[in-house]
Amino acid sequence: MRELTKSAVRGLAFVAVLPALFSYVIRSAVLGRDRALEGSTQMLSLIPGLPGQYLRRAFLARTIAHCSPSAVISFGTILSKTGARLDENVYVGPGCFLGLVHVEGDVLVGSGVHITSGRHTHGTTDPDVPIRDQAGEPTLVRIGLGAWIGSGAIVMADVGAKSVVGAGAVVTSPVPASVVVGGVPARVLRER
Repeated sequence: MRELTKSAVRGLAFVAVLPALFSYVIRSAVLGRDRALEGSTQMLSLIPGLPGQYLRRAFLARTIAHCSPSAVISFGTILSKTGARLDENVYVGPGCFLGLVHVEGDVLVGSGVHITSGRHTHGTTDPDVPIRDQAGEPTLVRIGLGAWIGSGAIVMADVGAKSVVGAGAVVTSPVPASVVVGGVPARVLRER
């Protein structure tokens, strides 16, 4: 019965986000898919509670590379890249910002986490050209199966499976599997 109820609610959520999807399609043609996605997720991020989670998931399932029906995307979370992937049983806490990321199954992402599109989302090589006018090199950041990203962390590189990133850490280089990292920049504190 519970699964039947969830399925019905998912169907209602899809119907409810149809206007947002229609708006996204129109804005995608004008602004590009990523800019349209960011604007849409800003609007949808403002809907609190369980209804907001269902609406965000219904929208993202049709606009990003993959959004599992069991993923939870909390209040205030914004996505900026249509190439993002959210796998099974992912929990993304409130107030997060996700770029080009693949969040693998059973990952917990704490509140206020920023996962950028790699370390070089903006070009900075020419000091005579404004940074906004320099091409960046977005790269896919992978958060491994069963990892936990603590609140307020900034992640710019891959995090290995079953690893823990401490709250407030800044990950600038890849994190191996099954370790605990913390600090600025993040370094391995211990094995798990």
